Amino acid sequence: MFCGIIVNMEKLNLMDTQLLIENVKISPTVCAFTGHRILEADFSARKLKKEIISLVEKGVTEFLCGMAIGFDLICAETVISLKKKWDNIKLIACIPCENQERNYFEADKKRYVKILKKADEKIYLAKDYYKGCMLTRDRFMADKADVMIAYCKKDTGGTAYTVRYFKKKYPLKEIIFL
Repeated sequence: MFCGIIVNMEKLNLMDTQLLIENVKISPTVCAFTGHRILEADFSARKLKKEIISLVEKGVTEFLCGMAIGFDLICAETVISLKKKWDNIKLIACIPCENQERNYFEADKKRYVKILKKADEKIYLAKDYYKGCMLTRDRFMADKADVMIAYCKKDTGGTAYTVRYFKKKYPLKEIIFL
């Protein structure tokens, strides 16, 4: 439905664009997760759950998860637990390559398989592992997301890369840092 706003986008600067977006009130519907495999003592599963619930209440219905050990699997389990109350939300497993869990410890492999069975959708980005397939997965999720929840404590590595990529390519989209 046309809402009656005609704008010459070429003449808008970043601030004007932000104001236009806020006035049109486009609600996010897709959230991507990015975070470290090893979580520090300051990580709060309670805060993560609170942020996911807040997004669901704002209209987010799809959650993209890279299925790596650590932050990703905790995010996936949290979304699955919230599906009991909000049956309209979906967990989408974005898997960089088949057999991603091949080198996981046994307990993490079991968690991974259990989560994968409960995922609403599984997207495999490559059949076989190749150098860079994890970053391909990260860019895929960032490109699909309206908002990102990030647990980023270092300036290097895949999580830092994904946060920088999202900020640079989508400066008007929100990143929620835990």
